[in-house]
Amino acid sequence: MNAPFFKFGFFGTEVSLIFAFIIGIVFGFALERGGFGNARILAAQFYFTDMRVLKVMFTAIVTAMLGVYYLTWIGWLDLSLVYFSDTYILPQALGGFILGVGFVIGGYCPGTSVVSFATGRYDGLIFILGVMFGIFVFGLIFPSITEFYYSTYMGKVTLPAWLNMSYGAVVFLVVVMALGAFAAAEWGEKKMAAKKGGSK
Repeated sequence: MNAPFFKFGFFGTEVSLIFAFIIGIVFGFALERGGFGNARILAAQFYFTDMRVLKVMFTAIVTAMLGVYYLTWIGWLDLSLVYFSDTYILPQALGGFILGVGFVIGGYCPGTSVVSFATGRYDGLIFILGVMFGIFVFGLIFPSITEFYYSTYMGKVTLPAWLNMSYGAVVFLVVVMALGAFAAAEWGEKKMAAKKGGSK
């Protein structure tokens, strides 16, 4: 039996939606338990006082990456059937920048704002309303930015193909980068804690 199971017809759309709902609930619970439903904890990332966002998300990325790589290597996963979106480098870079600015200002990303509101925080609701307003504005202006939206098309690009490297080499480099980021995060937290302690 190979994955992805949906692409091989092991279950239909209805069952896939049930799985998606269950995974979403579990993911939201994990975010809340990690403190990601609190805007102050998320914003602390940008002040280098609490780097748990970087640590948790990098851990998730590396875990998923290693899982996909080794499942593909042993033949249990057909990577060519795993969906990922096309790359439009400039509009996606701009979109990422706008999302990042919103993250810094509001203290949430779209997912964590829902987690926040689900646990009774009204600032999460305000952020969700802001997201909905942004979607509404985007829909209004889309006809005038359609050309830019579809510009700099690169197709379905992967890091190994783009860097002309093997998947194994890229996986190794990302793991090394993650370990370096973890070490830097720990150093930054200790540095900021010492600075805060010295200023008292």
